[in-house]
Amino acid sequence: MLLRLLRTYLRPYRTWVALTVTLQIAQTLALLMLPTLSAQVIDRGLLVGSLPGIIWLGTGMLFLVVAQLAARLGAEYFAARAATAVGRDLRSAMFRHVQRFSAHDVGRFGTSSLATRTLNDVQQVQTLAADGLSSIITAPIMCVVSVVLALRQDVPLALVVIVLIPVTTVVVAVILTRMGRLYDRIQGGMDTIGRLFREQITGVRVVRAFVRDTHEQERFGAANTEMFVLTRGVRRLAAGMFPLVWLLGNGFTVVVAWIGAKRIASGALQVGALSAFLGYIVLVLTSMVIAMYVMLTVPRAAAAARRIREVLDTAPGTATSSRPVVSGPRPGHLELRGVGFRYPGAEESFLHDIDLIAGPGRTVAVIGGTGSGKTTLLNLVVRLFDATSGSVLVDGVDVRDLDAGTRSRAVGLVTQQPYLFAGTVASNLRWGNENATDADLWHALETAQAREFVAAMPGGLQAEITQGGTNVSGGQRQRLALARTLLRRPGIYLFDDCFSGLDAATDLAVRNALAPELAEATVVVVAQRVGTVKNADLILVLEDGRVVGRGSHEQLLAENGTYGEIVRSQLDNVEEAA
Repeated sequence: MLLRLLRTYLRPYRTWVALTVTLQIAQTLALLMLPTLSAQVIDRGLLVGSLPGIIWLGTGMLFLVVAQLAARLGAEYFAARAATAVGRDLRSAMFRHVQRFSAHDVGRFGTSSLATRTLNDVQQVQTLAADGLSSIITAPIMCVVSVVLALRQDVPLALVVIVLIPVTTVVVAVILTRMGRLYDRIQGGMDTIGRLFREQITGVRVVRAFVRDTHEQERFGAANTEMFVLTRGVRRLAAGMFPLVWLLGNGFTVVVAWIGAKRIASGALQVGALSAFLGYIVLVLTSMVIAMYVMLTVPRAAAAARRIREVLDTAPGTATSSRPVVSGPRPGHLELRGVGFRYPGAEESFLHDIDLIAGPGRTVAVIGGTGSGKTTLLNLVVRLFDATSGSVLVDGVDVRDLDAGTRSRAVGLVTQQPYLFAGTVASNLRWGNENATDADLWHALETAQAREFVAAMPGGLQAEITQGGTNVSGGQRQRLALARTLLRRPGIYLFDDCFSGLDAATDLAVRNALAPELAEATVVVVAQRVGTVKNADLILVLEDGRVVGRGSHEQLLAENGTYGEIVRSQLDNVEEAA
């Protein structure tokens, strides 16, 4: 899986990879020639007292060292360019793919896990790509050619090197296998720590309210301790691997020196040849250390690649049509035909046979108890989920066949708990219309009854908004989100209980200000307050995912028991509601 991922994302950068490989071959060959030249310096220079020979051969060695260094730097440069490009492309692919996920897909992985996979896991793969590209040719060529050149120097001594390689390989393979299992658990542990930290930050008010600080510290401490133990285990294995390999190498070097000294004494081997042979042993060990350094990143990168592929191989729950419709025949119309919905993994449907028709100039309200399916209904319109039966039509086109950009321009959703992005008031409002002027922003704020508090903020439109809008109140976030949607001027407005954070007076003022603005738009309002829905042209009453009432406020009050109960739970008497 790791190789397939790298092959896919390295393909566009074949030129850089080819340059890296070419320069690696050049620098490796230059390095491999040094022990042979060193042997000649000894045999043809030092032992015979030839100063010109020493100078000539020494100059050649200096040239090879410079060439080897230049080739190495070039290989590192092109390897880094290719690897960073792979990291960039992988992050972009992850981000684009997650953007197409349904709410269920996001919940399946978890937001903290998706963030970890997009950032940390991609970084692991990028690191392996950089290390692997810069050493992928060096290590095997250096090892194989060193053995061949050692055989040319002395066959009996070369047998010692041939034994060294498989012994070292087995030791390294055993250690890396254990490390791979630990890295799998470490990547999962990072997800857990990220999730716990996110929960602690986002749920700090609940934690404080229930005095659960100690409990949360214990949960985080347990996860953090497990991560510490796993990481320590990996570090111990890594710390022990290199000394063990060098110990084996040094042991074999001593054996070679001992055997070589005997062969020199018997006249079967020259001093320079033994020096070259010892140099090739060092190169064999160096090649194995390089390979081990790369292999150390393989287990972690392999675990990361599996987690990345899990995301990229997940088909979005809201699939995009191969030929999306960019313009519908009935602008501003919303229709639900026999819509049913079952949450993924659930045994029973949550919504049952919902019919709704809304057109320009009309307001349809949806009311019902908690868990009756009101918000889910709106989520189907904006395709956070797709209906499992029936169809949802926007502008006369099934939303599954409608171009995403067209749907976004046609439908504006304001949620009960809207999200504001770190930036300014103006930058958040311009999500609705990036070309809006300051006058447009102030007009939208005035309609949303937000002008007064924004004007009082330091900087006005340029006032800072923190991530999530935590520096403004819930009601202020709702009004800013409403203004943001008004700037978009969609044909269909979906208000998902977005006035719940407003007091009664502000709620009334907002509704009065919206009336002329939305006179020709299609409006669907989900609300808990009867006062918010009573003036709608049509009210749907939901109960357990089914429509149990349909009509005007007066009709439902007279004929529908469920609606009457809702009214009585909020108002002192039915006459007041009327």
